[in-house]
Amino acid sequence: MASSSIPADAHGDPTRRDFLMVATGALAAVGGIATAWPFIDNLNPAADTLALSSVEVDVKAIAVGQAITVKWRGKPVFIRHRTPEEIKEADAVKLVDLPDPQTDNSRVTDTAKKVRPEWLILIGKQGDPRGEYGGWYCPCHGSQYDTSGRIRKGPAPKNLEVPDYLFSSDTLVKIG
Repeated sequence: MASSSIPADAHGDPTRRDFLMVATGALAAVGGIATAWPFIDNLNPAADTLALSSVEVDVKAIAVGQAITVKWRGKPVFIRHRTPEEIKEADAVKLVDLPDPQTDNSRVTDTAKKVRPEWLILIGKQGDPRGEYGGWYCPCHGSQYDTSGRIRKGPAPKNLEVPDYLFSSDTLVKIG
């Protein structure tokens, strides 16, 4: 007789209340995800940013000794067709004289590990194409860079950054 006074759900049988609790929890989880998704999706890069993830530049019109500036990811990129003298100058610099030591060859090597000393590709900020060391001068803080874009004088702690780039042909370079 004692067993008949125990409710049916105490024996492990599911009740309507159990079903409602599980269904309500599942519905709340789906609603939370649906509400949060637009905020999470907003963290992805915009379509215009993705479109600028790489840029191809035809460099055949750049004469020896000339530099151009292109935009990539909203930043100026300096592409310089260096003269043999500029290459010799950059190679002659002793690494101990540099605040951020890097060899010239490491700065003119593309992502395929092909060295092209005649082409220097750098991410810039702003600056005049000629500085005290034959490279760039940044007028905002007075830093001087050499013909390889390495910091030589001024408060800048690092060299001008070299982006990832690849020459897909002798005259076409893909940056990014």
